[in-house]
Order: sequence, then C-alpha cells, then structure tokens
Amino acid sequence: MKPHMAHRRSGVVIALTIAAVAAFALTACGTTAGTTSSSGLKQATKLGASEKTVSILAWPGYVEDGSNDPAVNWVKSFEDQTGCVVSSKVYGTSDEAFSLMKSGNYDVVAASGDLTLRLIASRQVAPVNTDLIPSYKGIYSFLKLKAWNSVDGQSYGIPHGYGANLLAYNTKTFPTAPTSWNVVFDKSSPYKGKVTAYDSPIYIADAAMYLMAHNKALGIKNPYSLDSKQLAASVSLLKGQRANVGEYWSDYLKSTQAFETGDTVVGTTWQVIKNSLAATTPVDVTVPSEGVTGWSDTWMIGAKAKSPNCAYKWLDYIASPKVNAQATEYFGEAPSSSEACNFTADKNTCATYHAGDEAYASKIWYWTTPIAKCLDGRTDVKCTDYSQWTTAWQEIKG
Repeated sequence: MKPHMAHRRSGVVIALTIAAVAAFALTACGTTAGTTSSSGLKQATKLGASEKTVSILAWPGYVEDGSNDPAVNWVKSFEDQTGCVVSSKVYGTSDEAFSLMKSGNYDVVAASGDLTLRLIASRQVAPVNTDLIPSYKGIYSFLKLKAWNSVDGQSYGIPHGYGANLLAYNTKTFPTAPTSWNVVFDKSSPYKGKVTAYDSPIYIADAAMYLMAHNKALGIKNPYSLDSKQLAASVSLLKGQRANVGEYWSDYLKSTQAFETGDTVVGTTWQVIKNSLAATTPVDVTVPSEGVTGWSDTWMIGAKAKSPNCAYKWLDYIASPKVNAQATEYFGEAPSSSEACNFTADKNTCATYHAGDEAYASKIWYWTTPIAKCLDGRTDVKCTDYSQWTTAWQEIKG
C-alpha cells in the first residue's frame, strides 16, 4: 500500500534556535497535575472529563479522517468512542512543527526525533504519565524511554512507529550488494551525479555514523552527539560527497521516480520507497556494516493543551493495536507493538518492516535532536546543537 503523502519529513529547513518559554502545568478541564519533572512541568496523575475536542498536529498520513481517501479513516472511530471531536493540521518539516507548537493551539503533536528534544527543552510539551495509557504496556520495550522520547527517565510521549534509512542500490550497477556506506561517501565518484542523499541537517548523523566506524580516532560514540571537531569532520565528509550527489531528496515520490528512471543508482532510502517502485525496477536495499540511521516517531502532549484529557485518550487510541496497525501500514513503517501485526491488511507487513526484530532494531541509530549536553555521556566537552547542524547543512549544500 502506498502512503498518500508527498512531503514526509521534508528536509527544507529554516534555521531556528531553541528558546525557553514559560512552564505550563497540565491542569485544564479536570485533569489533576502531580509529579513535577526536571523540566518544571507537571504530569497528570488522573484524568478528568473529556473536553469534547482535541487539536492534533501531525505528519501527513498520521491522522486520516476519510477526506484523502474515504476508505481510510481511523479518526471517526476515535470520535465515536470518546466524544472528542478531532481537528488536525499537517506539517511538512520538523522546523515548521516547532514553530507551530509555539502558538499553544495544539493539544497533541506527532514528532520525529529531530524535533522531540527541542520541544522538551523549550517546554512546549508536557511529561506523560504512561500509567494513564493502557496501550503503552503493549509497546515494544526497545522503543520506550529512549533518548529521543524521554529525559532523565521521564517519558514525554508514546512511540508510534519506526523505520530505517536504508542503502538503496541499482542491482545492474551493483550486481553484488554493497556492504558499506563507502559507496556514497569515499567511493561515490564513479557514480557522480547518480548518488542521492536525504535533504536535512539530521543527515549529518549518517556521515558521523560512517566516521564512527572508519575514523575511530575521532572518538564518535553517538552520531547525534558531536563536539565541534567531530562535527567538522562530518561536514568535511559531506562536502566531499556534495560533488557526486545528483539530488538531495525530501519528497519520497521524487526519490521513487529517480530510482525508476535510473537517474539515481545508489543512496539513502526508506523501505516504503523500495515497496513503491515499479516491479521491474532493478533496485534493492540493504543494511550496511556500519548500521543505519532511522526514526521512531512520538505522540506528545502540548504543555499548553486546552484538552489534555482528550489528548491522553488520543495517545491511548492511536497506540492501540488495531489502530496502530492501520496508521503505520498506511504510512509505511513498522508498528509499535507485536499485537498490531495481527491487524495489518497485508499479513507480510510486519516481516517487511522487521517489526519487533530487536537485532534489526539494534542496528538503527534513531533520529535524536542534537543538543549542547552530550548524549553520549561526556561532561568534559560541549556538544553541537541543532542550530549549529542547520548552519553546517547550509554550508554543505552551498
């Protein structure tokens, strides 16, 4: 099934800096606030009466109400079950979502790992009490309380789905599957003009992951935790790659077309792009020896949520096995629980996306917002943050 979104995770980025905003307690409409997190915000200890409405900010394809395809609608069941009427807005980039969340107009946001820590640091999202979300128990343990969805052991959201940024290659150009990302970095020149790369500052992590394996003297332990020297080395590698990149992609439809026409023969892709290719396209995907980057999206509750009770109900609903299966299969990613695999329309979906395969998941460096506090545990150095990565990305692309 093809997901119906043209600009998923768009990499057209506007430089934004993280600004602190006032703390807001989750106290509206009968929700009782309790434990205070390290951010100074309080998490709910119990839920009150539904507010009858909930406003959701999400990637295209995440909140389908039948308006895009009458056969695809998981919003109505939520409204029928809870009495919470959904209003939703889609966004095209994580930076756009960051800006929109400042308005305080959204109760819920679906955020990728290049956004989550920015939202937490700027106190735009509240800590989440997972005890109030029954569906949370069934979610894969390897997606819970991770660097991109928690701080100091406090959850800030519910995992939605996950996927990997794979290496795609033309099987005529590469009769034997490449085993390393060197074909897009150090050995990319033979394919000049036909290499593709993801268009976003977060792609710097792919270069850092490669250097982590091939230049150990740099001491990179986490590709999202780079000091100034490590960032400079990653930028240098990407500047060298720039001459051989035919297209930086953010629109998966354009990436699909480039592989089908042969304009692209090697580069970063998603499993859904591979699945969307015409059957005769000589392209396959692989996980190279260095591993892969990837994403695990998180449903988060706005710190200024006007409908926190309905927000909690949405998080529980969207993580429930049947609905999670619908949403992740429609988009093209692994669901967040094994039970969801019982509800996919295509019974091969979970196998295709390696759902629940911990060995496979362990090879993925999930997108995590770069922050000044080193995520790898170092305290003797200050790491580079997302704004610095954004500036670097502009320099790379020229």
